[in-house]
Amino acid sequence: MNPKRPIWYLPEKDLVQVIDQRKLPHVYEVYDINNCDDTVYAIKNMVVRGAPLIGVTAAWGFYMSLKNKTSDDESVLELEKKINGSRPTAMNLFYATKKVKEAVLKENSPEKRIEAAKRTAEEIEAAEIFNCQKIGEFGVSLIEDIYSYKKDVVNILTHCNAGWLACVEYGTATSPIYHAHEKGIPVHVWVDETRPLNQGARLTSWELGQAGVPHTVIADNTGGHLMQHDLVDIVIVGSDRTTVNGDVANKIGTYLKALAARDNRIPFYAALPGSTIDWELEDGIRNIPIELRDEEEIKYIEGLGSNGVEKFLVTPKHAHAANYAFDVTPARLVTGIITEKGIARAEKDDLLRLFPEKRYNR
Repeated sequence: MNPKRPIWYLPEKDLVQVIDQRKLPHVYEVYDINNCDDTVYAIKNMVVRGAPLIGVTAAWGFYMSLKNKTSDDESVLELEKKINGSRPTAMNLFYATKKVKEAVLKENSPEKRIEAAKRTAEEIEAAEIFNCQKIGEFGVSLIEDIYSYKKDVVNILTHCNAGWLACVEYGTATSPIYHAHEKGIPVHVWVDETRPLNQGARLTSWELGQAGVPHTVIADNTGGHLMQHDLVDIVIVGSDRTTVNGDVANKIGTYLKALAARDNRIPFYAALPGSTIDWELEDGIRNIPIELRDEEEIKYIEGLGSNGVEKFLVTPKHAHAANYAFDVTPARLVTGIITEKGIARAEKDDLLRLFPEKRYNR
């Protein structure tokens, strides 16, 4: 696979740029990140999205922000607080800002602090790329096992977009798919449209198409029907935050896919790096904050019309809408969690088996 990236640093301009994912797949535009306000806007308004990419964007945004501010302790802490306020659910956001803050505060001079922020952002980005590659290497074994006994196309259902657009390279849920495709294993992906912002229909489909992976876009509520008729072999989703006991927060609608998978005895996996795991939380349903976004994302839909990309009102004008961004799939419905260190059961002891250092740092 030719790795593609949704974020990059231009050393000649000392500038960070991202793909504006709100415009895909019909328009390709780039958004510049120069300071804290740009960073917060990009994350809050979903110019960038996906937990690993949010973390990487936050790290680079921290660096760009420090360049344009005084670097005393108060401003560093204020930057962390302001960037953290951009979205509440994705664990990688808080992981990245904390890591940059700690590196910066070890230095005394403004110049050294800026250097530390840049170095840490580069490290976080490189780590997420490595993590996603390893997730693919471990996760592809699940697809290989299915193909070994089925001897036919492996049908994979995914929800939202957990590809390279969300993760810098490879993706989380898509990484095993790309690895299988490269190995010549015949795969087909059922792509949930993923309302309200159609991140599956717009982004996952665009990604898979570029990579030549066979796929079909489906309405969100189609998955159960496909499972009942043996048209799904495995479900693989990403995650924005996963608790230490294996509860998985992902794009709204994921929980319903897990219920349907359990009823039809279909394996349901979440693919995510260790940076997405909240090692302090054990009850995701009670304690993971669920973002409630603007109701207009429910009421309106965007698409390519005769005048270019247009926005259309779907509901009655004065209808009220509730726009919960995520739901939590309880660990009991999760067959396993694919990480950069291997595949674990969705339970605390097995996750800590893969990440033993967290057992002593909690």
